[in-house]
Amino acid sequence: MAGLISCLAFGYSPLFPGFFKPAPNGAGVRTHVRQKKGRLACHMLVHDAFTQKIALRPFSARMREAYMEGRIGGQTQMDRGFLLDENVKNALRKGLRIVGDVHGDLQAFRHAIATDRFIIQLGDLVDYGPDSAGVLRAMMQVMQEGRGLFLIGNHDRKLGRALMGRKLRPDPPLEATLSQLYRPENQDVLHTILPYLEAAPAWIVLGRKVFVHGAFDVRMLMEPPPPALGRVTFLLSRALFGETTNRVQKDGYPERCLNWVNHIPTGYTVYCGHDQRSTNGCPLTIPGRTGGEAIFTDTGAGKGGHLAWLDLPPDFMEEFSIAL
Repeated sequence: MAGLISCLAFGYSPLFPGFFKPAPNGAGVRTHVRQKKGRLACHMLVHDAFTQKIALRPFSARMREAYMEGRIGGQTQMDRGFLLDENVKNALRKGLRIVGDVHGDLQAFRHAIATDRFIIQLGDLVDYGPDSAGVLRAMMQVMQEGRGLFLIGNHDRKLGRALMGRKLRPDPPLEATLSQLYRPENQDVLHTILPYLEAAPAWIVLGRKVFVHGAFDVRMLMEPPPPALGRVTFLLSRALFGETTNRVQKDGYPERCLNWVNHIPTGYTVYCGHDQRSTNGCPLTIPGRTGGEAIFTDTGAGKGGHLAWLDLPPDFMEEFSIAL
């Protein structure tokens, strides 16, 4: 049977701070989106570095077990703790809440984290919205309680690099966030957030579910994420910024494309943010040509839109347990 994903979205009203209004086109009410369950047969994508072609190969349970053991063993300390901590596993058994780009919308984020499900926030906690410092404080509390984690987004990385003293090009949203952090009432966040940003993974793989901020690449199934605030590798760039063309948009930013969706393996679902693709106020599902799918969760929080999240039922753990 197909599993059900619950979606709940709220809109922040700039005219009445602290007051929420229903988002347009039916958002702001609980809806359900059907999601296909992957087959139990496991496949592995093998990237040919010489021909740049992608091949889909089945492999045995023994090979799968060795692959998963190696992948988990190669993850960051944060990921290893995430996978092995019993409190986290207990929270995962209650289901999973996947939260899209927050961008400083603290009021909506408080609603998103009010759950007993384990929370995976897909990056871009900061910039644009009214209270990025408050969002960071709330996210750190969630992590201290063992109830969730966040992935590194491109805006989170810029903040981390700025706090490390790196030279960055002028960026008004980042400057507004830094201004918030330097206020006396936010000194606690200013002095504690950097290690959290450094430890944030660029992607996480749970069974046939992949979580990433920007976009997916098949090598994410075989390689651990690099340091979030370190040198930008190809995979880190893909995870942070998505896939781009050689063209530049009117706003000066590179044009983004979705060719990567067609390379998601059969039965896999990629949950991402970064791109605001939805036109109806709820996360948008785009199927790929190879049988996978991508779910875009950014619905414009902090930018005049609203915050959306997806609730996966507890039975998603069955697939995750098989993978482990």
